Amino acid sequence: MSADVTKAEHTPGEPVAGVAEGAPATPSAAHAGGPPVGGVAAARQGGLAGFLSSPAGRSAGLVIALVLLVVVGIVTAGDRFASPDNALTILRLGATIGVVSVGMTFVISGGGIDLSVGAIVALSSVWATTVATQTMAANYHWVVMVFAAVAVGAACGLVNGVLVAYGRIAPFIVTLAMLAAARGLAELIAKRRTQIVRERGFIDFFGGSVLGIPVLVIMFAVVAAIGWVLLNRTTFGRRTLAIGGNPEAARLAGIRVQRQTMYLYILLGIACGIAAVMIMARTTTGTSTHGQLYELDAIAAVVIGGTLLSGGRGTVVGTVLGVLIFTTLSNVFTLNNLDTSTQAVAKGAIIVAAVLLQQRVSRTRST
Repeated sequence: MSADVTKAEHTPGEPVAGVAEGAPATPSAAHAGGPPVGGVAAARQGGLAGFLSSPAGRSAGLVIALVLLVVVGIVTAGDRFASPDNALTILRLGATIGVVSVGMTFVISGGGIDLSVGAIVALSSVWATTVATQTMAANYHWVVMVFAAVAVGAACGLVNGVLVAYGRIAPFIVTLAMLAAARGLAELIAKRRTQIVRERGFIDFFGGSVLGIPVLVIMFAVVAAIGWVLLNRTTFGRRTLAIGGNPEAARLAGIRVQRQTMYLYILLGIACGIAAVMIMARTTTGTSTHGQLYELDAIAAVVIGGTLLSGGRGTVVGTVLGVLIFTTLSNVFTLNNLDTSTQAVAKGAIIVAAVLLQQRVSRTRST
């Protein structure tokens, strides 16, 4: 399931709302007398192209792509790929970037972008593993480390949000500056050294499993579920899609665009803090090198999943599938001893293909 919003010209006072996947869409004044909106209607109007442009069609295409990758993995790597342990490895590796990608879905759906997520993850992990923080955790509880990571992430998101929303600076410039500043601050705090997590309670909890499922995977599933509900079933989600589709129409409809934009960046910052906790648990370290290229991986997963880079349409389910596709692809390449350069070329080709498909489907729907 995903969220969609009808982009149309709105008259002053006209309500603006996102259209949840599978929910009936109410045409706006600009669509009066036009074709019906929705997955089934689109399929009737445009055949295969109409179905592919619907939420169900986009999700089906991603599932097919994932299944094909699994088949390729089984054929080329055999039992090494098909083993339950390898499946858990894929999920565990995808969980951290998956949490960041869910947060990125909201920012991109709202018409923004964030290039600083990797640096925020690094800064959060370093801050949460300093001697002072770990000493407090030893004296009280390891939850102090979790709070520190999430608080640092939220603070960075707040700075980004305020500068973008109220400072009216382009998101690309703001988050690029945060990328450099957060990574540099992480290096200064850690003195370019790797900080070891020494709190055993923290490692045991987040490194454990429940009914054979790693805690990190469960955390990813919970974040994705909360993200889906927030985007598809709440006013917050509808406002996000509205400002992404047409900020001026959203403002005329009574939505506080600046405040909502700030909230989106704070939400992504919190997701980065959670991801920092996960990577600390997986590597038992905090370092300024954590989160390298996370911004590119997260944006790629969001775009592959079907969220429009221009904003106005977002899908958490698609983002989760996009993360699984990229993680599975990397796993297949690794098991077949293909170098990282080849993986990067393949990822780049997939991103370009996804954007071209989005543009083609958009042109089909407009005609």
